[in-house]
Amino acid sequence: MTTETAASGQLTHDRYCDEVVAQTALLAGHLVGADLTATVPTCPDWTLRDLVVHLGGAHRWVEAIVRTGATEEIPDEKVPGFEGPGSDDPAELAAWLMEGAELTARTLHAAGPDTRVWAWSWQHTTGFWARRMTHETVIHGADAALTARAAYEVAPELAADAIDEWLQIVAHAQRSDPSDTAAELRGGGRSLHLHATDAPAELNAEWLVELGEDGFTWRRGHEKATVALRGPLTDVLLAFYRRAPLDGGRVEVLGERELLDFWLARVKFG
Repeated sequence: MTTETAASGQLTHDRYCDEVVAQTALLAGHLVGADLTATVPTCPDWTLRDLVVHLGGAHRWVEAIVRTGATEEIPDEKVPGFEGPGSDDPAELAAWLMEGAELTARTLHAAGPDTRVWAWSWQHTTGFWARRMTHETVIHGADAALTARAAYEVAPELAADAIDEWLQIVAHAQRSDPSDTAAELRGGGRSLHLHATDAPAELNAEWLVELGEDGFTWRRGHEKATVALRGPLTDVLLAFYRRAPLDGGRVEVLGERELLDFWLARVKFG
């Protein structure tokens, strides 16, 4: 795999649609008896309620794009229910969140993966949005779990695909927006290696990211690099998304830590 991004992810369209609902249900479980005013440690500008409304609004926004076959971006204010329920009751907020996820999944299922619609990405299809909403929900599910101080685990094939997609997103940002900090991820012939220590061998859950003068490229595989990030796959995913600290004891960094810090300082998922 290189910066020429793949047409789709590693999972089926139906699996992505189902995961939007399944991952949302896991997140909703953290809202039972929760303090919605609690600060999300990985998104400190948000409360837990802000996080949920952000995700539920994103689900509904994508549903509106797909349902209407939009050829241009739909403004937030045109999306029914985008701003969340009027209540601050956790149960009502969870119900609103699940309603949006289920609606979005049904609309994506019905559209199939190849319908042309507007997207900000390299791929203007419903398949892009099914995958994007899956991993949007996976990562924000981690945010909610961390806020609730709950354990968090992602199925290996889902976690690996989330890393693939994140590299594609960063590469797209580097190519399409010279003002994005991702544009600085270049030069020097340096490289990063991500190595999941607990994934099935057939998953090939290792990545080599090589920085060059014109940007970066990446591929799956076990190769030596300037710096390596090693650990259980879920923990590698969370560290690479800046959801877990490098010094938290769950992952190890081998080689030139400064390069990994350089990368992480220039990519952000909010």
